[in-house]
Amino acid sequence: MLARWLQRLWFEQRRLSPALWLLLPLAWLFPLLAWLNRRLTAAESLHVPVVVVGNITVGGAGKTPLSIWLARQLSARGWRPAIVSRGYGGAAAEPRPVTASALPGEVGDEPILLARRSGVPVWVGRNRAAAGRALLAAHPDVNIVLCDDGLQHYRLTRDVELAVFDGRGAGNGWRLPLGPLREPLSRLATVDAVVCNGVPDDRIDRSIPQFAMRLQAGVFYRLEDAGQTCEAVSLQGKNLHALAGIGDPGRFFRTLTALGLVFEAHPFPDHHAYAAADLAFAGDGILLMTEKDAVKCAGLTAGETWVLPVEAELSPALIDLILEKLRGRQAA
Repeated sequence: MLARWLQRLWFEQRRLSPALWLLLPLAWLFPLLAWLNRRLTAAESLHVPVVVVGNITVGGAGKTPLSIWLARQLSARGWRPAIVSRGYGGAAAEPRPVTASALPGEVGDEPILLARRSGVPVWVGRNRAAAGRALLAAHPDVNIVLCDDGLQHYRLTRDVELAVFDGRGAGNGWRLPLGPLREPLSRLATVDAVVCNGVPDDRIDRSIPQFAMRLQAGVFYRLEDAGQTCEAVSLQGKNLHALAGIGDPGRFFRTLTALGLVFEAHPFPDHHAYAAADLAFAGDGILLMTEKDAVKCAGLTAGETWVLPVEAELSPALIDLILEKLRGRQAA
């Protein structure tokens, strides 16, 4: 509840809400900690190029579908990519591989989705550099590593940085805890490109390369049997409940509305660890959810449940930019 309240205050207006004034005494603490983290962290390099996909705001913005898109595009161009991730929400501290059947309580929800959808090796670990080394030891053919959600993980040296924003942009523009920014907007001056999953924030410097990302809805599939699919039209007029525990639940709800569906919305915090009681609201209705939520909800629902996958759509010029950056840095 507190997290959703703060996110509303951070993202729904472009000024500091009076409700946040009580946090002003802490306004110096988070920037200081971030500065110390960057100054005191010893960077470690891998022997292959590293592309970091992250954001400077809290919460999800579309990094996971972007990482999946990048892995597929690089594979199509002859590269052999792999992915490392923090494994947020999982208990694994030491580096370990992620399989499609892994438990979210051990490795986190997003890494499982990455393992299922990317088609490349995925490893998690609190220390991404250590996870990268373990991954490369297990998969010596890998020649490029994607680091999912690692923009502030300065222990791992990177060759390319991508910063992702969704339609909420930079919110009120303040840094934590007064706003959603982990780092100031000036940090974008050092990234290689900004990816906008929604309307671009006009406060982003236009001299920074920007790429539009669109999440295209796929066909619903049954939670307990992915082989069963249905189109949105077959769900119209039914008693629908929609669940979303992502950075911006409203994004999922807007997608469903665009598909012509009428439903009761049930937002949850990002990375929420679901229990069967959390889903009891659906009763004898039909439950709709994101793929990220589906990873954690298998076996928890008794009724009819459908999952909506999404695919990132971007200009291939982003891959061209990444490969050009890598060629330029290798040549140097």
